Amino acid sequence: MSIDSNSAAASTESAPSRWGAFGYVAFTVIWTATIVSNVGTAMFDTGSGWLMTSLNADPIVVSMVQVAVSLPLFLFTLPAGALADVIDSRRLLIIVEIVIIVLSAIFALMVSLKVETPITLLATTFLLGVGGALGAPAWLAITPLLVPRRDLEAATAANGVGFNLSRAIGPALGGLVIAGFGIAAPFWVFAVSNLGLIAGLLWWRSPEKSAESLPAERLTSAIRTGVRHAANNRYLRATLARALAFFPFASAYWALLPLVARSQMTQGPELYGILLGAIGAGAFAASFSLNWLKATLGPDGVVAFGTLVTALALVLFGVAHAPAIAILACLFAGASWTIVLTNLYVSAQVALPDWVRGRGLAIFLTAIFGAMTVGSAAWGQIAGMEGLTIAHFAAAAGIAIAIPLTWRWKLQAGVGIDLSPSMHWRSPTVTHKIENNQGPVLVTIEYRISAKDRVAFIAALDELGHERKRDGAFAWGLFEDVTDIGRFVETFLIESWLELMHQHERVTNADRMLEDEIRQLLTEAPRVTHLIASERGHRFRRTRVRAPFGALSAPQS
Repeated sequence: MSIDSNSAAASTESAPSRWGAFGYVAFTVIWTATIVSNVGTAMFDTGSGWLMTSLNADPIVVSMVQVAVSLPLFLFTLPAGALADVIDSRRLLIIVEIVIIVLSAIFALMVSLKVETPITLLATTFLLGVGGALGAPAWLAITPLLVPRRDLEAATAANGVGFNLSRAIGPALGGLVIAGFGIAAPFWVFAVSNLGLIAGLLWWRSPEKSAESLPAERLTSAIRTGVRHAANNRYLRATLARALAFFPFASAYWALLPLVARSQMTQGPELYGILLGAIGAGAFAASFSLNWLKATLGPDGVVAFGTLVTALALVLFGVAHAPAIAILACLFAGASWTIVLTNLYVSAQVALPDWVRGRGLAIFLTAIFGAMTVGSAAWGQIAGMEGLTIAHFAAAAGIAIAIPLTWRWKLQAGVGIDLSPSMHWRSPTVTHKIENNQGPVLVTIEYRISAKDRVAFIAALDELGHERKRDGAFAWGLFEDVTDIGRFVETFLIESWLELMHQHERVTNADRMLEDEIRQLLTEAPRVTHLIASERGHRFRRTRVRAPFGALSAPQS
């Protein structure tokens, strides 16, 4: 039997809960199940890293475990972000969790029967990573459905605290379980820990979506639009640049930590679990200082500070031959990881309008895990050739040098930027019915200005071009009439008629302010024309006749 647990949240919108996000049963149930699952995941990670050092202690091979974790997140997070926007996130998560349980149980059985190999370990880790990549954007998408908007920040904070807490507890438990019950135990625990998530998702019912004015975007088009938006969103590009300056180097200690415990200090799985737990503990403790650090240093200063602390942690890993030094390095590493990741994540969040948030965050995660994939493989190679100490020292030097090299990329704090939809664009008046998939659509806008405003106008239109491309346009251009002073024509292409209608809904209030500034430079109202590729094109494809463009709408201001 199931109930709509979110209906209670919706009905109490006018009366805030004294317990914040935990005042809503749906959030509390899913949050608790997620904590249990994350503890199981941390135990699996502990077991997989230690198992690989038992099967093959070559640094290159050991680092491949981290590659197998991060590579699928790099490959599949972006399409998963688009997928979460076009299908029901709850159903997607249920399917993904079932597949994860089956795969993890099969591998746990293989380990119990002692028939596992480095290849099967890496393959299982990779496939489970694919499941995680497919589910990550969906998890982000359902959080706003569990609590009212006013409690969303509290819910996000609770999710972060819960994740760091599970990463502090899980590895230590994993090390103890391996020592007490054998190497197969953490893999069985991981399989069982996901049962609670499936039960919680089956019990919960997501609220029905209100009827939308437009059909959902197609998956491939949604992916292309998301990538195009990221390429033209300078604030997101700055966040990605800072991420690429941090995560390739920080991935060194994640990839090499099993060897630090086993080879550099000749210890057992208990210490390895403690080291991973110390990373989680450092992250958990640092989460309480984030607001103070941001108020004191600002987002750019906080990321620089966290990067320097990571450099210090890498140096300590390089010289760690005693458990105390390694634990201290893990505490620093976990704290700085949370400080940097949280600020970059917030910068990405506030740089994205709602319509592309899932895809934009998926691109952000793709960049992080791509950097970690390449970094993990590289540091394993360097450690294999030069040793663990040199690898850690090189990573520390690289991450410190990256600070001044990327300082010009400023993070977004979201102050003064209104990314809510403006909805001021009118739908064009057409002479006949247009199918949603017809296209491409050519939009032309004619402007007239005074000669004295030419420089200011061109600069403003260049900025407007970025807006058009962020919202889905491609092949944008601005043309000046050489025979008529003050006459300019802006052109851009949209993939389809449906995409054009979506573009009208994507224009934000910040974009409208720019358009209003441009209008003040005009001597008359702009003249807008929409043209669409003729339907005759597909009928004569064999004869290679290029389809002409036909006018569809009357001019509008």
